[in-house]
Parts: sequence; C-alpha cells; structure tokens
Amino acid sequence: MKIVVSFFAALAALFATSSFANWSANISGVSDYTFNGVSQTQNDPAIQGGVDKAFANGTYAGTWASNVDFGGDTNVEWDFYVGRYLTLTDAVSIDYGIAYYSYHGGDNSSAGNYPEVYTKFGMVNDYGNSELNFWYSWDYFGTGGGHAIAMVAHTFELAPNHNLRASFDVSNSLDGDKWLWQDDGTSYYHYRLAYQTSYQNFAIEVAAENTNLDYDTADERVVFSISRTFSF
Repeated sequence: MKIVVSFFAALAALFATSSFANWSANISGVSDYTFNGVSQTQNDPAIQGGVDKAFANGTYAGTWASNVDFGGDTNVEWDFYVGRYLTLTDAVSIDYGIAYYSYHGGDNSSAGNYPEVYTKFGMVNDYGNSELNFWYSWDYFGTGGGHAIAMVAHTFELAPNHNLRASFDVSNSLDGDKWLWQDDGTSYYHYRLAYQTSYQNFAIEVAAENTNLDYDTADERVVFSISRTFSF
C-alpha cells in the first residue's frame, strides 16, 4: 500500500504544479479491449477515455479508464501513470515511467491492482518508425509475482495518412509458482497487424491479432477502434 500512496502523491503533485503544461483528453470505442492479445471484456466492446497533462521538459502524467469483464463483479479498470519522453538524437527517442492499474466493481476487485514500470525506445528510419518496448511488474495482478513483457514493432507508411503497424511481443511470468498463463506455461507470444488512418480528426484502426494461448479470449480476432483526442 505504501507504493500506491506514494505513486498517487507524485501524480497529484505533477498535476498541481507547473503552469507550463498542455492538457489533452481522449475517448475511444473499441470492438474488443485486448491487452497483449487477451480480451479484457470477454470478447465484447468497450468504451475508454483518459486525461493527460504534458510538461515542457517531456514529463507527462495521466489517467485512463475502461470497462472490463473478467467473468466476476469487476467491471472497471482505472489506470494512472507518470513518465517522461525524451529525444536522444534526431532519430532516437525514449519514453519511460511507472503505471498503476486499479480494478473496481466488486468487493475483492482491488486485489488485482498492480504497479508496472516501462521503457520504450523509438527510432525513425527510411522505412518508417521502429519500436523496442519493455514492461516489468513485481506484483502482477496482485499475485506478488514478477512479470515482464518485451515487444518489437514497426510502422510502415503505405501512403499519406495510411499506416501499417506490425508488432510481436512475449509475456513472461518470472515466478511460475504465483502466476501461470496456461497449464505449466510461464510465457506466451502475441502478434498483431494494424491498419491505421484518420478522418475528420478521428483516429481509426483495424487490427488482426492472435496469441499461442488456447483461450477463447485470446484466439485470433479482428479489432476495430475509433478515437478522438481533444487538446485544451
């Protein structure tokens, strides 16, 4: 609990201090809320939204929420994050920070709350934008187990305002006695291919994805999303 209190205090301090900041809000509708290829809504649609504050030095803070369905009483995910985005060179950037995932709706929903740190590298090249991303939690879904995710991704420009993003990630449980993905499996992989465009200030994405998990909520699927971001 101490880390949760400290995290929320840091988030509140960031939101309250600098006037040299830009605010933005976003809202999305998705045909399925998938997280690393696993549906968080029992294959059903979700409404999502968040608020962000960006500072001149690259620091940012925000909150984001979505409806979820894990088969029990939990029906809301509410996340908070603080991070910093920096350009290392004209072509290379880094984005790092900490996020806190919280769950609501049932008496025991908060038992699944957990923190996560992340580092994301981006590189612009002649073939598009490349990414190398990492996430780590020491208390994955409140189990007390370590968990790490590594992703590689690349976005190709097909034509102006028409992009194709391909990604591949591997999720690894570092404490198999506390968290297993399937049977005795401590890891699984997920791949995704997404077409991205925009129209009248709405971002549109159609993605095909799959995992090697044998779950109904993690099999092959096509996910559609439409979102809008407002700056103020």
